[in-house]
Amino acid sequence: MEGLVFFESMQATGRVALTAVLAYVAMVLSLRISGKRTLSKMNAFDFIVTVALGSSLATVILSKDVPLVEGVVGFALLIGLQYLVTWTSVRSGVVRRLVKSEPKLLFHRGEMLERAMRRERVLEAELLAAVRDQGIASLAEVEAVVLETDGTISVIRRSDATGRSTLRGVASPLDRG
Repeated sequence: MEGLVFFESMQATGRVALTAVLAYVAMVLSLRISGKRTLSKMNAFDFIVTVALGSSLATVILSKDVPLVEGVVGFALLIGLQYLVTWTSVRSGVVRRLVKSEPKLLFHRGEMLERAMRRERVLEAELLAAVRDQGIASLAEVEAVVLETDGTISVIRRSDATGRSTLRGVASPLDRG
């Protein structure tokens, strides 16, 4: 079968092996230098950066046309840009709103917020599963269910406690009249 190659040469295989090890080490070091935030739970922006890093790593490892140094520069730029955007979003509300979504209230004090659930594409079964996952047997025990910015679902139990609510900053159709 012409054009189908299972083995090119020991030199090509050695190049891929060496490049993979060196590129992997470079990426791990870059991620460690950039801090814990780079490896935290992902929002959409973090996911895009992660996919781009994976694609870059694969290209550096498998493409003879991309030298290792250029790949490492690409890793550093992607990680550096992500660091810059997250650093800026902590300091600027405008950047934060551009990069991150806000948490959304899906259930509040016994009421499923169906419009919010539909808008966020969350099924009732998913919401109930999140409640069960917290060991809660009845929705009467639940104060609120929130779709977080990273896509996880948080369940907040009813409480008699007073003080600052953890629901501060959560987008809610209840706030809109």
